[in-house]
Amino acid sequence: MEKAQPSLHLAKRKRAFGNRRRGLLKRLLASKTASAGSVLIIVVAFISFFAPWISVYGPHEVDIVNRLSPPGTEHWFGTDNLGRDIFSRVMHGTQISAQVGFTVALSVAILGLVVGLYASMYKWLDQLLMRTMDALFAFPAILLAIAIMAALGPSVSNLIICLIIVFIPSVARIVRSAALVAKEQTYVEAMHALGASQTRILWQHIMPSTISPLIVQSSFIFAEAIIVEAALSFLGAGIPAPMASLGNLLADGKMYIYNSWWMTLFPGFALIISVLAMNLFGDGIRDLLDPHVRQGKGKK
Repeated sequence: MEKAQPSLHLAKRKRAFGNRRRGLLKRLLASKTASAGSVLIIVVAFISFFAPWISVYGPHEVDIVNRLSPPGTEHWFGTDNLGRDIFSRVMHGTQISAQVGFTVALSVAILGLVVGLYASMYKWLDQLLMRTMDALFAFPAILLAIAIMAALGPSVSNLIICLIIVFIPSVARIVRSAALVAKEQTYVEAMHALGASQTRILWQHIMPSTISPLIVQSSFIFAEAIIVEAALSFLGAGIPAPMASLGNLLADGKMYIYNSWWMTLFPGFALIISVLAMNLFGDGIRDLLDPHVRQGKGKK
């Protein structure tokens, strides 16, 4: 009987976890905002992954004879000033933006989690890390990004490093706030009384309480990283030409916006869809994971 008790308790925990997971999936499907964001994310992910096979022409393939051709059956989105196929360049630009956004969001989530957790646990480290985060947070994101890129130089790897530095303060502050709240809970005090190590308490008992706000903030950072990347590339400080970044496409089209509107319209539309997808998904996930929002909607 004594051996059966732990097994029974473990089985109950597994059933409870499965029920919570099914309930979360059910609420996710019932949420119009999260569902719309999920559909758009799937579309963007499909385009990003299959861009080399979807586009007939190469993103750098030049056809001077058909330069500035309007949208048609041969070139669905038209061609640019060098005769390059806009549809192909938009597909590859969306792929690059999604790759940069995902890499930045994932890296910032991991680094911000580590910084926020350890800042909440040790006061001397809190002063050091949070004052550094406050110094970075004092600058507007785009200005800080331009300054860092001016120092590092335009390239994809430097752009990713730049965006990680720009966005890590917001994640670290949110994780630290959630960790400080969890640190005051009774079960954490009980673990201290039982003699559990600081590392075990931090990662096994405090860290799970920070996952929900971390996921929500990471989805918004994904969208913000795409916007800042496009802005930097538009200004010539991001992904270097002739790579088919959405920002580079918008920069190429600004000189021809009155006569060749398709050079600006389609890259701008792709940028809007990519950012909107992550914002809708982030809003939906926040509504699902935040109990206060759920209670407020339930009262209505």
